[in-house]
Amino acid sequence: MTFRIGLVGLCTSHPECWVPIIRDLVAEGRADVEVTAAWDSAETRPEGFAREFCAGFNIPNAVDSLDAMLPLVDGVIVHTTNWDRHLEQARPFVEAGKSVFLDKPIVGNLRDAGVVLDWLKQGKRVTGGSSLRFTREIAELLAIPAEERGEIHTAYTAIGVDDFNYGIHAYSLLLHLMGPGILYAQYLDASVQKQVLLKWKDGRSAILTIGPSAWLPFNVTAVTPKKVYQVGIDHTKIYRSMLEAVVPYLSGKTDTPPLPMSCILEPELAAMAARISWMNNGQKIFLTDLRQDEPGYDGTEFALSYRRSRMK
Repeated sequence: MTFRIGLVGLCTSHPECWVPIIRDLVAEGRADVEVTAAWDSAETRPEGFAREFCAGFNIPNAVDSLDAMLPLVDGVIVHTTNWDRHLEQARPFVEAGKSVFLDKPIVGNLRDAGVVLDWLKQGKRVTGGSSLRFTREIAELLAIPAEERGEIHTAYTAIGVDDFNYGIHAYSLLLHLMGPGILYAQYLDASVQKQVLLKWKDGRSAILTIGPSAWLPFNVTAVTPKKVYQVGIDHTKIYRSMLEAVVPYLSGKTDTPPLPMSCILEPELAAMAARISWMNNGQKIFLTDLRQDEPGYDGTEFALSYRRSRMK
């Protein structure tokens, strides 16, 4: 039976990019899914945008509420740009036993992270995050035998646009390369953008450059005792790589999640630690010391700025 997917929130360019890729996967016999419904909050789009979107992409149901979407879908992708609303919009589907993918950033504070982790521990089919955790270029680098490549001990990446909504790609790309196990984050300095150190529990290090700037091509430098690898990421292929990994799990074709429960939120947690560090003069902030009362990144304020930018 064909798995029915709903789109929750049409804020960003992701829905219009992802729907054709999902249909390509179906045409290639790699998935048996259909996008059957869409809803938008009008937080960053004009009223009625869901109807316009569905007409343009031949989606049968533009709904006015999430309750109306529930019987029409077996799972949803939450694209909403205001990450502080991700849980309220996902909850009806999670509680109904439906699959949920939370687009990046998954959450912006530790309280919401705890809710996602509770869902995972309860066995709910929930996943999400940045497409830069699935890049082909990093997978190819890691496929080089370790005796030839050498063990990666230091890495660097620079990502533009902002600290979190886009900056989360930097944390995600480094975790794709280095694997899980970040111990702490530390703000180092700023030279137009912020420089942040990430330290792994086994002693490995990565530095990332994030913050307001022009969009920068996705990139990473990886250092081993044998070589230095300069890797450019083809941004035109990142969504395809991610959806190839995510759609089989979302639709129940496989029970193996695309990312382990233990590390799905590590990019967001590292970013939260980095934020506290630069607000406290470069203090080392261990991920285990993050507190529930920290406000984290403000998704509502970001959505307002996103709307102002889009609506002029």
